[in-house]
Amino acid sequence: MANAMAGQLHDRVAVITGAGRGIGAGIANVLVSRGAAVAVCDLDGAAAQETADAINANGGKAIAGAVDVTDPDSLEHFAGRTISELGGIDICVPNAGVIGGPGFAERFDFTRQDWDMTFSVNVMGLTNTTEAVKEHMKDREQGKIVIIASHGGRKPRGIGDKGRGTAQQPYLVSKAAAIQFTHLLAIELGPFNINVNAVCPGRLWTPMWEAIAINHKELNPDYAEMTPHEIFLDQVKATMPLGRPQTPEDIGKTVAFLASDESSEITGQAINVNGGAAMD
Repeated sequence: MANAMAGQLHDRVAVITGAGRGIGAGIANVLVSRGAAVAVCDLDGAAAQETADAINANGGKAIAGAVDVTDPDSLEHFAGRTISELGGIDICVPNAGVIGGPGFAERFDFTRQDWDMTFSVNVMGLTNTTEAVKEHMKDREQGKIVIIASHGGRKPRGIGDKGRGTAQQPYLVSKAAAIQFTHLLAIELGPFNINVNAVCPGRLWTPMWEAIAINHKELNPDYAEMTPHEIFLDQVKATMPLGRPQTPEDIGKTVAFLASDESSEITGQAINVNGGAAMD
C-alpha cells in the first residue's frame, strides 16, 4: 500500500498558490511524496522559494515564483513557465487566501477593506487561478482542480457566539462563494474530463488562525488570560468530535486523493476535513 501511495501522482504536475507556508506548503509536500512535481507560488516569493528548496533538497522536484493572485497576468506568466519547465499542468490547487484587511485581529466588526481584501483574493484570486489553467486542461482533455475553501463557508455563526462580532463575515461569505464556484466550474468543465472539487479545512494552527485567536482574545473576556494557541485548542475541543486540530498534511492527503485517478468519478463536491465540526 505504501508503495502504491508513493506513486499515486507519478508524472503529474501540480500548481499550488499560497504555498509559501501553512496549508499550501503542506499540500505541496504531500503531492511530492505521492510522485508529483510541483510549481509553488506565493505573494511572498522568498517563502515560495523556501518551500521549493526544501522539496528539491529532499529529492523532489519543484519550481517557485512570486505570484499575486489578484493579477491575472501574474498567474498567466507562472502557468506558462510551469508548462515550459515541467511539461504541463495536470493539477491546480487554488489555495491562496486571506482572513481580512490589516488590523482584522483587533476588530469586533468588519470594515469595507475586509470585504475588498477577502473577495479580491479568496474569490477573484480563485477565479483568476482557474482561468490561467483551464484552457490548457481543456486542450489536453484532462485535469484536476482542487479548490481550498473552508467549512466556515457552510454554516452561519451568530454574533453572540462567545462575544464574536462580525469581523469574520467577509471571510465566511468569500468561502461560501468558493464552494458555489466549485459546483459551477465542475458543470462547466466536466465535458472536458476535468474534475473540480473543493476541500473545506476546519481548524489548523496557521498564521490565519492565529489572527482569529487574537481576535477572540481581544473581544472575549473569557479568553483574556489565555494565549492565542490555548484559545485555538479550546475552540478545537469545543467544536470537533475528534477533539484534535487538523494539520496541513491532513489537507494535503485529501487533495492528493482528489487529484488522483482514484477520484475519477467525483466532481462538484466540497469535502470537509474538519474533525467532524461540520457535517454536511
